[in-house]
Amino acid sequence: MLDAFSFLTRPFWPGTAQKEWITNGIDIEQKIKLDLLEKDNLRLRQLLELKNSNNKNQISAAVISRRSRDFWQQLDLNKGSIDGISIGDAVLGPGGLLGLIDSVTPTTSRVRLLTSPGMNLGVWIERSKVHGVLLGVGTNRPQLEFLNKIPNARLGDVVSTSPASTLLPPNIPVGVIQFINEETMPSPNAVIQLIASPEAIDWVKVQSRQ
Repeated sequence: MLDAFSFLTRPFWPGTAQKEWITNGIDIEQKIKLDLLEKDNLRLRQLLELKNSNNKNQISAAVISRRSRDFWQQLDLNKGSIDGISIGDAVLGPGGLLGLIDSVTPTTSRVRLLTSPGMNLGVWIERSKVHGVLLGVGTNRPQLEFLNKIPNARLGDVVSTSPASTLLPPNIPVGVIQFINEETMPSPNAVIQLIASPEAIDWVKVQSRQ
């Protein structure tokens, strides 16, 4: 009986191809786990740097609230006016600018994100010295409205705060151009991938102007 069973089930036994599939699947799983672990370690190192990076003009603060319906609009922080934070201060995450302080209490503050609808900020592309206005549209990718009808911009260009701005320090990294629409009127616009992604932020730095 055992011999007959073995004969009948032999086609379903793992052959060379099946073993390779299983081995490849295990290898891919391990690579994915290692990649996720490396990314998580990098994120934790960045957060630790933010948490421990207080100096005279930068205040480290924890994110204490995100409203699901306002996910791309605001964050609440655990530091306020008694810590030196004021309305209009720049808020930085790992890699670049997140938004501006919109309101303050003695012990907390609220951040209006760059992705918030109606948010606008003067920016430029340092490589080509092209200026524009970054506009929040309520998604994770704001738009860049160029001031020139024929902008010298290309995919991958880094966008940062403009030296002409009186609201923020110049050349704070903001994002990278992902798509350029040259058909829009009266001037082209672009889609920007933010460097500091608000959905993964636990700690921030507030650039105090005091």
